[in-house]
Amino acid sequence: MSPIRPTSCVGAPGSPGAVPAVKFLEYLPMSDLAPTFLELGADPDIARALAESGIERAFPIQAMTLPLALDGKDLIGQAKTGTGKTLGFGIPLLQRVTPDSTPGATPQALVVVPTRELCVQVAGDLEQAGSHRGIRVLSVYGGRAYEPQIETLARGVEVVVGTPGRLIDLAQRKALDLSRVRVLVLDEADEMLDMGFLPDVERIVAQLPAVRQTMLFSATMPGQIVALARRYMTQPTHIRASEPGDDRATVDAIEQHVWRAHPLDKVELLARVLQADGRGLTMVFTRTKRKAQKIADDLTERGFAVASVHGDLGQGAREQALRAFRNGKVDVLVATDVAARGIDVDGVTHVINYECPDDEKTYLHRIGRTGRAGASGVAVTLVDWEDVARWQMIDKILGLPFKDPLETYSTSDHVYTGLGIPKDVTGRLAKSQRTREGLQAEQIEDLGETGRKPKPQRSGDRDQGGRSRQRRSSGGDRSTSGAKPAETTADKPRSANRRRRRTKRGGSTTAPAAE
Repeated sequence: MSPIRPTSCVGAPGSPGAVPAVKFLEYLPMSDLAPTFLELGADPDIARALAESGIERAFPIQAMTLPLALDGKDLIGQAKTGTGKTLGFGIPLLQRVTPDSTPGATPQALVVVPTRELCVQVAGDLEQAGSHRGIRVLSVYGGRAYEPQIETLARGVEVVVGTPGRLIDLAQRKALDLSRVRVLVLDEADEMLDMGFLPDVERIVAQLPAVRQTMLFSATMPGQIVALARRYMTQPTHIRASEPGDDRATVDAIEQHVWRAHPLDKVELLARVLQADGRGLTMVFTRTKRKAQKIADDLTERGFAVASVHGDLGQGAREQALRAFRNGKVDVLVATDVAARGIDVDGVTHVINYECPDDEKTYLHRIGRTGRAGASGVAVTLVDWEDVARWQMIDKILGLPFKDPLETYSTSDHVYTGLGIPKDVTGRLAKSQRTREGLQAEQIEDLGETGRKPKPQRSGDRDQGGRSRQRRSSGGDRSTSGAKPAETTADKPRSANRRRRRTKRGGSTTAPAAE
């Protein structure tokens, strides 16, 4: 097993005006075989559940965090995106939780995440890992009805994963009791700070017991995170899993292409890149919601199996798109940066930045959707003429060799040779290659945003965006067993079908004469 090396220590307990110490540990990967979770002290039931999913050996961040976290220590975990931070805090969290079948049992562990999509993913990972221990995990986030979440909390859960806003709402409704929480995890903490969730996080932490274990995980670690740790953690250990000399958070396994493209040619260029040799699932990122939907519509018209995820879609449509993408019913997901954080989908081979990211952190989080867990991947970034200066700033900060992006069009030779695209492809997918089922093959879930019971819906009543279409019927085919059949228009006299009006004339009400 690779060594653990302390690099520095900040603070000194007991000294005048001292803040809680933050110990910095760095993991140095070596060629030794990675340890198993059992060797690191994981519960056999948890290890067995992970083995059933093909997960047996730990990644560096997991090997570093488990011994300390299982001991109840506060820690800050930092590692590249896609290196297994969820299990780094998930296994210790699940082992510190005691299964409690008592009705109304309050949560013993709380995980706070910045986005709805990440909430669903983390809750799913924890539920799978704790399945053999009988641990109940609940995800709470906006866009869903309150009633099902309140009912589940009333029945009792051991672990709650939630977004800050919904957690505060449930606590204010007295539906969520945080007084027994023993473990607090802040996942993607820097993103929560960037999104302005710091006041909400402080309100949540104020409701927790003072004596607890706190773990904070993120891909990047700005100074604000260390300040947050000093306020809410007790002598935390800062764990950074990285290779010697690899201070940049880029993933070396990702093959990167940066091209300067013309806006009027981008869709055509994108359509040809999507026909690259060996392309699997692909994520396309944009800066705006309107652009994401327009690209999805354009690619659908060109024959690609596409789904989109952005803020203008309802929560049901967003989850439908992600399910279809994970299940392979669509192989292209167009998204804004709401999907760039923490979403882990197996088989993503290509990431395409349709527009230049705003900064280096956004770039890293976007391309980090591929090349995960040691796999390889391809990232293509299309830079508009007016965004060259922004890209050069990103390139300089990350030390990339793409200061001057190569001018590129859909007919440029290097597009075909660099990505292995057949020379005879066009901007439309050949009919013989349109083998995916498409978004419509994935059922959209009625989340009951209004709190009502979901209504049965017939097939074909959905448009391509996953939104329900209400249909009007003149009767017939709506009767159920034992119910009186609906009366059709042919069974009624003509006069009964006319809408009767009442008009006021001279202060009196009269009805029009029947024909």
